[in-house]
Amino acid sequence: MRTPPCADTLPAREHLPAGAAGRPVLDVVIPVFNEEEDLEPCVLRLHDHLLRTFPYDFRITVADNASTDTTPDVARALAARLPAVHSVRLEQKGRGRALRSVWSASEAPVLAYMDVDLSTDLNALLPLVAPLISGHSDLAIGSRLTRSSRVVRGPKRELISRAYNLILRGSLAARFSDAQCGFKAIRREVAERLLPMVEDTGWFFDTEMLVLAERAGLRIHEVPVDWVDDPDSTVHLVRTATDDLKGVWRVGRALATGSLPLDRLARPFGDDPRDRELAGVPRGLARQLVGFCVVGLVSTLLYLALYSLFRLGIGAQSANAAALLLSAVANTAANRRLTFGVRGRDRAARHQAQGLVVFGIGLALTSGSLAALGAATGEPAHSTELAVLVVANLAATVMRFLLFRLWVFPERALSARTPSAGTPSARTSSARTPSAGTPSARTTR
Repeated sequence: MRTPPCADTLPAREHLPAGAAGRPVLDVVIPVFNEEEDLEPCVLRLHDHLLRTFPYDFRITVADNASTDTTPDVARALAARLPAVHSVRLEQKGRGRALRSVWSASEAPVLAYMDVDLSTDLNALLPLVAPLISGHSDLAIGSRLTRSSRVVRGPKRELISRAYNLILRGSLAARFSDAQCGFKAIRREVAERLLPMVEDTGWFFDTEMLVLAERAGLRIHEVPVDWVDDPDSTVHLVRTATDDLKGVWRVGRALATGSLPLDRLARPFGDDPRDRELAGVPRGLARQLVGFCVVGLVSTLLYLALYSLFRLGIGAQSANAAALLLSAVANTAANRRLTFGVRGRDRAARHQAQGLVVFGIGLALTSGSLAALGAATGEPAHSTELAVLVVANLAATVMRFLLFRLWVFPERALSARTPSAGTPSARTSSARTPSAGTPSARTTR
């Protein structure tokens, strides 16, 4: 995979241009193993659909995974017959290996793949890739498990699919709905950074790619699909399930130890480059102060509401501690994302732990103020308590902002994650220059 030089993080997403003549915007990969009967009708149907519906140049790449029948001959014949079809032969099996190999060599800015059985209705292809072309999303997946999906398959496969996704949600905190649907797409500059981190070369490749992308804060677009099960599928369910569980354990361990450089997949806080050209937009410290004040106002109102609620049943000090703890957790999470632009779950637990230390300082200020008020007046009115807490919270807020900016979310860490507005994008610096040995696009319209 060609790694862009001089770029520690991903650039902001931009709408993709139509592309130069003869260079495809979309490269659809069809990984196959011993599919001599299904390959030709699949490619012809997909080619006809793209000609009718896709407004840009495209390419269809057949990635043969060490087939032992006549599949390579069929693929070469299709490539010779249709200029938009390309054939690649790999001497080792593995869907993930095939996708990594073809996507790494492709010059198309949007990379996709689908299974040869075409179980997914092709009408979902344009909705799948459109968010990537427009710059809205980084990856896109077809989902058979959303409410609006229409799926025809047996109860065994339905149960296995849903159980697998429950395992992913429970063990890796995955939020996407369908990891194994053979219908996905990714922007090329994201693939250049993400694929070197993906170790699996088989069926778990999809899941590992999605989990890492989600943990890095990349945007994953889901498309409901109409899907009809292929009764002649050659997938070995037991072996695949075993390999998937091993993959879940391996990825979970890597995420827990922090051994993956997910920071390289970070996007700028504002994805639209026009946002950085508008006059009067607060930047740096000014923008952080605006965000912090907005979050602080909302969290202060939440804190006072919780204090008043808890005060109905417990003492002032206990009510203050409980209300401040709950509002502090929400305040740290909101400031992390909105004020300091930190996305994804990387180091989220550490940030919350540091936020609790900051909470302890705020608790000392407010509790000390209440204690001083009680010693001076005995039984103060509730309105007096609230007034004292507001003043104490203002002092705690100033201290909280300084600690957040200098300790919890230091500027040097943020600058390493977010390129400046003047930094050239990775695609501009390197990806537009084909590497040696890269096959040229063969699409003609």
